[in-house]
Amino acid sequence: MATRNYLKIDFKDIKTYVNPGRRKFLKRLGGGILIICSVGDFSSLHAEILQSRPMPTDLNVYLRIREDGKVELYTGKIEMGQGVNTSLAQMLAEELDVNLDDVVMIMGDTDLCPWDMGTFGSMTTRFFGPPLRAAGAEARAVLLKLASEKLKVPLERLVVYEGMVQDRENKEIKVSYASLTKGQQIVEKLKDKPPLKKPEDFRIIGKPVFRQDSTLKVTGEALYAGDIRLPGMLSARILRPPAHGAGLLGLDTSALESFGDVVVVNEKDLFAVLHPNPERAHQALSRVKAEWKVPDPEVNDRTIFEYLVNKAGEGSTVDREGDLTTGMNASSEVVEEKYLNAYVAHAPMEPHAATAEFENGKLRIWASTQTPFRLQETAAGLLDLPVESVRVMQNFVGGGFGGKSNNQQALEAARLARITGKPVQLIWTRKEEFFYDTFRPAAVVKIRSGLDNEGRISFWDYKVYAAGERGSRHFYDIPHHQTVAYGEWGGSSGIHPFAVGPWRAPANNTNTFARESHIDMLAHKAGMDPFDFRLKNLKDPKMIRVLEAVGGKFGYRPDRFPSRRGFGMACGIDAGTYVALMAEVEVDQSTGKIKVRRVACAQDMGLVINPQGALIQMEGCIIMGLGYALSEEIRFDGGKIHNQNFDDYEFTKFSWIPEIQPVFIDAPEEPAQGGGEPSIICMGAVIANAVFDAVGSRIFQLPLTPERVLAAMNG
Repeated sequence: MATRNYLKIDFKDIKTYVNPGRRKFLKRLGGGILIICSVGDFSSLHAEILQSRPMPTDLNVYLRIREDGKVELYTGKIEMGQGVNTSLAQMLAEELDVNLDDVVMIMGDTDLCPWDMGTFGSMTTRFFGPPLRAAGAEARAVLLKLASEKLKVPLERLVVYEGMVQDRENKEIKVSYASLTKGQQIVEKLKDKPPLKKPEDFRIIGKPVFRQDSTLKVTGEALYAGDIRLPGMLSARILRPPAHGAGLLGLDTSALESFGDVVVVNEKDLFAVLHPNPERAHQALSRVKAEWKVPDPEVNDRTIFEYLVNKAGEGSTVDREGDLTTGMNASSEVVEEKYLNAYVAHAPMEPHAATAEFENGKLRIWASTQTPFRLQETAAGLLDLPVESVRVMQNFVGGGFGGKSNNQQALEAARLARITGKPVQLIWTRKEEFFYDTFRPAAVVKIRSGLDNEGRISFWDYKVYAAGERGSRHFYDIPHHQTVAYGEWGGSSGIHPFAVGPWRAPANNTNTFARESHIDMLAHKAGMDPFDFRLKNLKDPKMIRVLEAVGGKFGYRPDRFPSRRGFGMACGIDAGTYVALMAEVEVDQSTGKIKVRRVACAQDMGLVINPQGALIQMEGCIIMGLGYALSEEIRFDGGKIHNQNFDDYEFTKFSWIPEIQPVFIDAPEEPAQGGGEPSIICMGAVIANAVFDAVGSRIFQLPLTPERVLAAMNG
């Protein structure tokens, strides 16, 4: 049996650091070497993206060599299933030359970890990875210098293997990192920065490693915000409106008189009942009678698309080259179409949850959050506390996909803990989860394009409404083009009837669906196979490489189009990663139901830190993407959300999962890029294109429900 490497987040160690503050933290480290590394523009980049307080540049990366030989890695990133707790540990272990098992991850604790903007956008590996590797290399150089002094051996004769420094000429002369750190507390910066390891020297990076949290999650040892138990803790249920925009007219709480053991909070916009038993709190809230004024619906899920186009306002040019009029004049064919997609929920397995404790002027929060430092700052402002008096504690997050960034549940728990003087736990019901979710925005894309007599794209006029510009720039060889975005998802509350937000590659799912569907339409108009058509209109060598790679893996052979084989393809770029997918589908022409038989996916993501982790993310994206492509759609009238649980919101089932054929382009000399989102962006387009190839009818709206398939076939 192959040996599997397990890492473990050490909650026992973390519990010994109770609200130490930065200076106290440094004092309480005791024995061991704390390495502080300068990472230059890394901090300013984070600050620019989030516009929040930046950490000083010399405190962005922490790692500590403990007396027992363990290496603590401090990062403001969190683990929500993407596997960075393993890949980050691999990067540090590689550069530091220690066993992977000896790396202890400490993540997302605002008292212990350097400030971070949050975990989203597949940016952890791309932005945190390089300075982390630099920190490991610098720490290794510092330890070699200490070993040289201790062993009285010239620095150039020393080598390191698994945390042991040896004289290469006499292996009996050696000292461990643990021995070097014993009884010492050293903070040192090197004047000359050591180089990073080259790919040919890697022992840990690039090797498949078993996910460190798998055993914890399977055995139930992994701690989530809802698993925290504190003495005297109360469970909370909060009165919610029936629709967004509803106003409370009256409240009858007389029935609570028979619930003498519940705590009632009625403060401004917050009415809650609390009890040590969550079921008792639920029963008490059900007795409360509330009268609401619900505004008349202005829009619903059928009229939303025209509404968004009218509300989007003036557009901003994303990309432009050449002259559209010149391109139109050179066109022998013009193709114009509109593409739509619905609102989609994040629907994570773990609903939003938080546990908060307010004691002696200090607030501690365990939260299901992608943005612990944003939560710290917001909670401090809400409760009028100094930022250093608020600590967001470490725990796992059970899926986020962009939806656990706003922290509403944690702020509610914090308010209730402050008001009651008791620890409070708040776990949203599935109904609350759907109601308050920041949905992936519904959107409209309009494309007008042309072909010349040689089957080349002569112009491209692209307009995206209400989704955002991510993924809207094309990568084809088009001399005359313009891309305009009308209304971003961020800060677009004036456009959408309720809150929207990032959903795993924000905007790119929408833009890729529209662009790649339209490219297939152009191929059909040109009388060409879509594979050949794409290659004819591509110059980018990376995109050509992934397209050819996925074609080879899929066993694709060009044919007449539509071929009735049910084959589809789509390409895209996200988080610096180039991706191409091919799919095979079957369509039941009597019901309109789509069965996806297999999906091949090729990714060029530069250096792959953990191939197994990258594969899991690719597969996860494909599986999750089946949902938004085939079935996921929020139904609503005005501010009233009709989907309230998984019985009326259908996402990917186990029976839907196709055969997945993965390909990773070997490019270890190139920087590592994001892997948590790229393959999902093509799922809507690749299935829509495969459906067209199968039945000769095109669907222009996601999801591709049986009703829409039948309508297209009968239209």
